[in-house]
Amino acid sequence: MVAPHNIRKAVIPVAGLGTRFLPMTKATPKEMLPVVDRPAIQYVAEEAVAAGIQDVLFVTGRDKASLENHFDRVPALESSLTEKGSHDAVKEIVDLAMLANMHYVRQGNPRGLGHAVNVGRSFVGNEPFAVMLGDDLIDARTPILPAMFAVQAQFGGSVLCLMEVDPEQTHMYGCAAVEPTDLPGVVRVTGLVEKPAPGTAPSNLAVIGRYVIAPEVFDILDNQAPGRGGEIQLTDALATLIDVPTEQGGGVHAVIFDGKRYDTGDKLSYLKSVVSIALDRDDLGSDLREWLTTYLASEG
Repeated sequence: MVAPHNIRKAVIPVAGLGTRFLPMTKATPKEMLPVVDRPAIQYVAEEAVAAGIQDVLFVTGRDKASLENHFDRVPALESSLTEKGSHDAVKEIVDLAMLANMHYVRQGNPRGLGHAVNVGRSFVGNEPFAVMLGDDLIDARTPILPAMFAVQAQFGGSVLCLMEVDPEQTHMYGCAAVEPTDLPGVVRVTGLVEKPAPGTAPSNLAVIGRYVIAPEVFDILDNQAPGRGGEIQLTDALATLIDVPTEQGGGVHAVIFDGKRYDTGDKLSYLKSVVSIALDRDDLGSDLREWLTTYLASEG
């Protein structure tokens, strides 16, 4: 049972072009790349719903129709499967269409994550909300959103998800300077840097793709100057909120994540994610593990 909280909405930016997966993503959104038997974006949507989210906004771009279709009803397919007696399959696709209240809005000219989040302003209104990035899949056995919701309910403001990474990889992430709180695994964020130059990161605590954000961020994003890469960076807006008084929606805390995360952001990490998730499946894991062992042994 999901613990009560006041986070009802999630914004999921999906307008990226997926250029690292070309030519596959020339006609297929990267969020629709299969992870075993479902697209990556379905894992993210299911995670949101499992945490109690009721409304999900996908911030889309051109050529994302297949993503919208995936979460829609298909009466002809349902009828065909029913006639064939495939009742389990019918239930699965109907349940998917009823997963949550799905909403869609075009980002237009993509100008970074901060810009994508700001497009969701009218959807969010004046309440804290979740932002979930599709490149990060969180294992359902080690959820992080409930802990983030609880921290937001206690402290207010915004809450990040931080994960320890190899210090040599900090230039690939937003990184946080932190100080401890009285709660285990919860820190107060005192500084944020988007993709710091090698050797300059404030810590090896990297921001991964789960956020709980106060609505005051929108006023900051409206006036946010382009940052790293010439884009409107969400990290920069959150850094501004650090020093805003709590009663004005400020303050940033973070939960340190030590669970299982799958990174589908590039080809190698995507392949690792598919194999890892398949190995954890009751219906596939044993046979796949046996085949992998035999295959790797034969390759010498």
